[in-house]
Amino acid sequence: MNISIKSFNELSTKELYQILQLRSEVFVVEQNCVYQDVDDKDQKALHVLGFKNDNLAAYTRIFKPGDYYKNTSIGRVVVKKPERKYGFGKDIMSASLKTIKEEIGGVMVELSAQVYLKRFYKDLGFVETGKEYLEDGIPHIRMLKTPN
Repeated sequence: MNISIKSFNELSTKELYQILQLRSEVFVVEQNCVYQDVDDKDQKALHVLGFKNDNLAAYTRIFKPGDYYKNTSIGRVVVKKPERKYGFGKDIMSASLKTIKEEIGGVMVELSAQVYLKRFYKDLGFVETGKEYLEDGIPHIRMLKTPN
């Protein structure tokens, strides 16, 4: 998988289309969740794109402290369904954490994890904080990773 990190203004029309298509494919269709994905936050984010053969296979977006949460955060973590067996989720998260360290520094990282993915995030060094809650009808939990 080839990783590319871009600001919103650096994204090509094709890349933006692939991002929105992948997020809709997984979060809206696969997870049967009707929600407003285009949320006016993409313009503030760093976009981490994982390509396999020029097709977007994995993606996250990163926010600096205060742009979404109080802490630096990672969101919209997604891997195309047929590509999940290759470890691209771990690859895209590792690239996201590396980007945070290089671009923002050693800071606390926060995310709102779908509960069924707790083990995945724990393996990356995140710990649960607080109680489970519903976000767009899906159980989530806040997780934090201290700087290393």
